[in-house]
Amino acid sequence: MSKWPRVRPLLVLPLLACSYLAAGEDPQKQKLDQAYQAAVADYEAGRFAEAAEQLEKLLPYAPKSFELHELLGMVYGAQSQDDKAIEHLKTAVQLKPDSPEARTNFGASLMHAGRTELAGEQFRKALDLEPNSYNANHNLGEYYIRTGKIAEAQPHLERAHQINPDAYDNGYDLAMAEFLLGKLSDARAVVEQLMRQRDTAELHNLLGQIDEKEGRFVAAANDYQGAAHLDPSEENLFAWGSEMLLHRTYEPAIEIFENAAKRYPRSPRIQIGLGLALYSRGKYDDAVKALIAAADLDPSDARCYLFLSKAYNSSPLQADEVVERFRRYAELQPGSALAQYYYAISLWKGRRSGDTGVELSTVETLLHRAIALDDSLAEAHLQLGNLYSDQHRYNDSISEYERALVLNPKLSDAHYRLGTDYVHVGKRENAEKEFAVYQKLRADHLAELQRERDEVQQFVYSEKSSGTNTP
Repeated sequence: MSKWPRVRPLLVLPLLACSYLAAGEDPQKQKLDQAYQAAVADYEAGRFAEAAEQLEKLLPYAPKSFELHELLGMVYGAQSQDDKAIEHLKTAVQLKPDSPEARTNFGASLMHAGRTELAGEQFRKALDLEPNSYNANHNLGEYYIRTGKIAEAQPHLERAHQINPDAYDNGYDLAMAEFLLGKLSDARAVVEQLMRQRDTAELHNLLGQIDEKEGRFVAAANDYQGAAHLDPSEENLFAWGSEMLLHRTYEPAIEIFENAAKRYPRSPRIQIGLGLALYSRGKYDDAVKALIAAADLDPSDARCYLFLSKAYNSSPLQADEVVERFRRYAELQPGSALAQYYYAISLWKGRRSGDTGVELSTVETLLHRAIALDDSLAEAHLQLGNLYSDQHRYNDSISEYERALVLNPKLSDAHYRLGTDYVHVGKRENAEKEFAVYQKLRADHLAELQRERDEVQQFVYSEKSSGTNTP
């Protein structure tokens, strides 16, 4: 997916080939006009500093020249000297308030400087002056996209597309806007029209998103594959691998992510995608390795630790490395309940795997810290209950299990452990109720599998949407 919106508002070069002064027979005027034409040539050749120097010398001779202020504003704009550009383009508008080009250029400069509301005023005035102008409609559409008003942008982008259907950038933005507004058939029509002009990776990617929304998953996978073959960018390879992962074709997903990891070894999300594909396929040791690599690439990415904790539950062989990553995360995020929780559980699992040097008091302290930071973290209450239960502190464990189940009544393990501890304290009737609930939840164990799939889906879609730079 490409960055969206694609382009800045279009600048318009108004009549720069003509003289800003009538040359006549006056040698001085001819000399000034030649200097102006040289500045135009410098601007068009990208020699902006030279053009600015020429134009500043001319300005005292023609302080009220629209063309001179307009060009000088555009020269400074090209050099990102926004204040100077705005000053001259504002003067140009004052000299020719009925010029749609002047309004467009002034608006573009204001937009670049971050003065979005003022820019919008200029773009709307330009459209009022020239309602059938491609530039005026396109620029106002771009303005609305950049201010997060996609519904307002769409009709202007559509009008610009009607005026000039061959304008690729405007067409792409129109298709993306229609996709985000749920107008999938309209978006598809624009994409297919653009594809007849240019068969690009980003169009295949967008078509993949449309197909996915419509439930055409095989077509979506083919679209993403086409995008990755045309442009094997990190974005396109991630989208292709993710599509395979989402629909549980794990071996192809692993192959895609492995190749992507070789091409983009510094990409955390590629490593997470690889880890998820390996975990889903049951290759837990390799999944842990990939997720450790992701954690090292971006130690602050919370999603990485969610999936690392799951893979570690099934693969304790790399305990020291995993615990070290969770320790680092807890230190980086002292205010995160999940960070403290993950560290506690990794330490405890390491101890169960043979590391007798881990003090259970440390695990208990970390779990208490996680709960203090977020008392709604049901899993932390469950694990603290387990810790107390293992120490035969049944009154304490029962309290934690009951709190966990208030927060999440579907925690089957909490029902089972609570029932077991009720037996220990002689509350057999209560225990039987908990065991009955546990049996019912275990019979419906597919809900846990669905939760894991939802977590994978959330990761994939959040990464895909970030690639579009969607407001």
